[in-house]
Amino acid sequence: MSAAPLRLPTPGGGLSAFTPRPAPPPPAAPAAPPRSRVAYAAAHVAADPLAGNAIGAPARLDWDATLAFRHHLWDLGLGVADAMDTAQRGMGLDWPATAELIRRSGAEAAARGAALACGAGTDHLPAGAPATLESVITGYAEQLETVEAAGAVPVLMASRHLAAVARGPEDYAKVYGRLLEQVRGPVILHWLGTAFDPALAGYWGHADPADAVPAVAELIAAHADRVAGIKVSLLDADLEVRLRRRLPAGVRLFTGDDFNYPDLVLGDAEGHSDALLGIFAAIAPAAAAALRALDSGDTDRYRALMAPTVPLARHVFAAPTYHYKTGIAFLAWLNGHQPGFTMVGGLHSARDVVHLAETLRLADAAGVLTDPDTAVRRMRRLLEVAGVAP
Repeated sequence: MSAAPLRLPTPGGGLSAFTPRPAPPPPAAPAAPPRSRVAYAAAHVAADPLAGNAIGAPARLDWDATLAFRHHLWDLGLGVADAMDTAQRGMGLDWPATAELIRRSGAEAAARGAALACGAGTDHLPAGAPATLESVITGYAEQLETVEAAGAVPVLMASRHLAAVARGPEDYAKVYGRLLEQVRGPVILHWLGTAFDPALAGYWGHADPADAVPAVAELIAAHADRVAGIKVSLLDADLEVRLRRRLPAGVRLFTGDDFNYPDLVLGDAEGHSDALLGIFAAIAPAAAAALRALDSGDTDRYRALMAPTVPLARHVFAAPTYHYKTGIAFLAWLNGHQPGFTMVGGLHSARDVVHLAETLRLADAAGVLTDPDTAVRRMRRLLEVAGVAP
């Protein structure tokens, strides 16, 4: 049975007809991880629809839906990057809920031998309170303990507290150097640009990210045995490639560039990026199939599968980029991975209905609507609540 046509709002203030394409064939699951690339999808969290989850309120999660979504990603052969900015770190997900998420995801990953990386940061420290380098190191260490105890690979997330207190590259080298000396095993570093978090301006001690590349490369080289890789989310493909070419052998660059990921993951004669991407959570079936094509050397099929996802990614991550989480949760709801389109901190209201309508159109064009009937039925209800006659 095909989905009934729908009229979707347009940026010009009108309505246009929308009929989704037939559902793509379901992928075989569970699938093995890709062989040629390491790939993590950064997963969002599903809010408990029976809890308040208002702005500033403690986060309350729908644990069944949240953990089921992680199994969905693992079933496709992707690793899961959890408790990161996609999961609303610093935007509604408080540390008690984050710690519980890390523990629960760790247990689920261990039970099936799946790949899991989790963010460790300093967001549990008091906001606005004066920080010192020592308090930042202690804060990181506390969260690192939680991640390592869960059996996950730690991701040392960029710290707003460190950005506020550091006075130059030497302060970053001191903090990260101390942390890397005490970790139990290799970690992933995280370079998050101001498009994702304006509070991180000047990270690594340089106003221009290009000027920070040598310092970051030197830090990694000095601790190469403790660094599995670095996730770079700057939306600057050229800068990412420059850093990638300076990394020591065995240290991976995980692209977090949700605009340019197909070319960065494909790479060139001098190397490639691996993936740790929020958009992979939204396009997981297509991304997993594309990586399998890359495993077999079929770059034409890889490009054919990835190319239609790029307009969707650029729309979901459009400015203000830090509200991309709304699009990720919206697509999870359309595809039946959570019962309601609600987010902790009320963040589901961060994108308007015209933006969400275009998200639906582009998801259909990308072939990532796994159940078009459900997607149309849910979108129709959302439009009715918004006062749009669909």
